[in-house]
Amino acid sequence: DRRQRQMCIRDRYQRRVRGFFCQIMQFIDIGANLTDGMFQGIYHDKKYHDPDLAHVINRAVQAGVHKIIITSGSVSDVRAASELIPNHSDILSTTVGVHPTRCNEFGNSEEEEHNYFSQLKDLLISGSNSFVSCLGEFGLDYDRLDFCSKEVQKRYFEKQLIQLCPLSASLSYDKQSGSHLPLFLHNRNSTDDLVQILHQNRQHFQMGRGVVHSFDGSADELYKILELGWFIGINGCSLKTQDNLDVLKLVPSDRLLIETDAPWCEIRPSHAGSKYIKTNWNFVRKEKYKPTHSSDVLVKSRCEPCQIRQVLEVIAGHRNEDLEKLGDHIYQNTINLFFPKGAQSLNIC
Repeated sequence: DRRQRQMCIRDRYQRRVRGFFCQIMQFIDIGANLTDGMFQGIYHDKKYHDPDLAHVINRAVQAGVHKIIITSGSVSDVRAASELIPNHSDILSTTVGVHPTRCNEFGNSEEEEHNYFSQLKDLLISGSNSFVSCLGEFGLDYDRLDFCSKEVQKRYFEKQLIQLCPLSASLSYDKQSGSHLPLFLHNRNSTDDLVQILHQNRQHFQMGRGVVHSFDGSADELYKILELGWFIGINGCSLKTQDNLDVLKLVPSDRLLIETDAPWCEIRPSHAGSKYIKTNWNFVRKEKYKPTHSSDVLVKSRCEPCQIRQVLEVIAGHRNEDLEKLGDHIYQNTINLFFPKGAQSLNIC
C-alpha cells in the first residue's frame, strides 16, 4: 500500500545518505566487546535470535568502520577473539589482558597465578604479529568492587604492567623503536590510584603510549591523565550528562579517540549528548530481530560498531567543530597509536 511504498523510499534514501557519508568518513572503533553473548543472540543466558556477528561487522564496514579492536578482559576472551579474527583479519584485532573486575581469575595460589600469566603470555606471543593490537583491558574499577576487591585489582594491574609490557617490547611488533604494544586502560572512580600505579611502574612501559578508555571522569581527573600523556577514549558512557559534555570540551583534539564499547554504552535519548545525533537506524526488539533483516535494522538497546558515527556527531556538535575535520583528526590519532605500520593502506580516501 501507499504507506509501505513511502517506507521503502525512505529506507532507500537513508541507505544512500549513509553510503555517501561512508565514502568520505573513516572510523576506527578502538573498543568493542564482540565476544559478548549478545552477538550470538544470547541475553541474560537466554537465546533470542541466531548469531549475527557477521551482519554486525558488515554493518560496521558499510558505515565506514575500517578497524575494530575487540576488548578482551580474560584469557577466555582472548581465545574467543582469536577464533573470530581469522575470518575478518583485515578489520579485527584484540587486546590481551585481564579486566579489573575479573582479576580473581588469577587464582588463589602462586601456582594458579603463574599458570594464568603463562596463558596470557602465550596468547600475546602467538598474536603479536597477527591478531593482537594492544595490551589490556586492564586497570581499576572501584564502581564494581562486588566483583573484585581494591587490593586484588591493584595487585594484578601492577603485575600485568610489570610482566606484559616488557614482553611485548621484546617481540617483533616494533623492533625499530623497541616499544611495547599500546595500553588499553580501564578507570572507574579510581583515577588517583590508577595514576599512582602507572607512575610507580613507569620503568616498565612508555608513559602515555595508550588510552584511558570510556572516560567519564571530572575535569580534575582528566587533567591528571592528560598530564601523563595518555589518550582519552570517548563512547556513549562518556556523553550521558551535561557535566560529561563540559569535560569533553577540555580534551585536546590530538588526545581524542572514539569507541562504541558495543554492545554496551549506546547513546540513549535521555542522555545529554543525544541532541547532537543526526544519524539514526531502525530498531526492533531482540524477540523480533532476525539476522536476515536489512542492514538498517539493529537490535533495540544493543550498541554496535556501526553507531560510532553518533559518538563523533555528539563530540563535534557539542564542541562546535567541523565533523569531517574532527573525524579525520581522530582517525589519524588512532592510526598513529595502534596501527602505525598499516597507516598507508588504511588511508583509502
